[in-house]
Amino acid sequence: MAPAAPANIGPYRLLNVVHTGQATQIWQAYHDGKQRLFGIKTLKQEYRRTREHVGYLRWEHTVGQKVIHQQIIRVYEYDTDRGSPYLAIEWFSAPNMKQRIQQGIDKIAHLLPKIVEQAAEGLGYFNQQGWVHRDVKPDNFLVADDGGVKLIDFALACRSRQGLGKLLASKSKVQGTRSYMAPEQIRGAVLDCRADVYSFGCTIHELVSGKPPYTGVNANELLRKHLKAPPPSLEAVDGNITPGFAQLVRRAMAKDPAARPKSVNDFLTEFRMHRVFKITPRPPEET
Repeated sequence: MAPAAPANIGPYRLLNVVHTGQATQIWQAYHDGKQRLFGIKTLKQEYRRTREHVGYLRWEHTVGQKVIHQQIIRVYEYDTDRGSPYLAIEWFSAPNMKQRIQQGIDKIAHLLPKIVEQAAEGLGYFNQQGWVHRDVKPDNFLVADDGGVKLIDFALACRSRQGLGKLLASKSKVQGTRSYMAPEQIRGAVLDCRADVYSFGCTIHELVSGKPPYTGVNANELLRKHLKAPPPSLEAVDGNITPGFAQLVRRAMAKDPAARPKSVNDFLTEFRMHRVFKITPRPPEET
């Protein structure tokens, strides 16, 4: 049952909650004046007056205004109505990649090359505009039934540092999701786009295998594996994966940033040179 809420927020008529996170909710909403659907991101009641979480919402709007791409969710406006801050975003009716994986990787295996390519196009453009996402994971890619992808959630994004700027910058606050964080992100180092390359490698590993590359009985063990354990091989999980693709994903998860592809766009260029599967999976039969 949807939580109690006003029938509208700003000019948007709230229809139903489609996703609930730790501090936020995503609503399907309708703008009567524009006569089309939007996504509305709001804070849960207990976070609406928390400076940190209001700041995340405002920052997501700031970043979203600067990254306009077909494979990136469009962010339209930030506003407040009756004490409730909200973000109006493009409506894209699709589950996230994590949900697709949980529904069964066999159901999307035939779409995997398209999903990887579109996800890399969106993230590559995001990085090309000078941003590090810092929270690349299956939850933050929406995946349509035809394999179309949208990158979402820019609340933790930071500016990529290069050259002298990287040397002069202070250490980063350690933020992100433990199952996908690059070693340098865990250490609080100043980040560039290669941190997203690592997290993208972890994401692809889960998309292919059905589970994250590393697990642990507690947070410390999980983080130690990201820092020390060699990247697992996709070939050992699925014998239908080509060696070239498996090696590319392994390189993306290299501990040393210098050993990874230099950017997600470089990853994409190499990806297009390899087949993912030795034998292309067939779409599942409709029941």
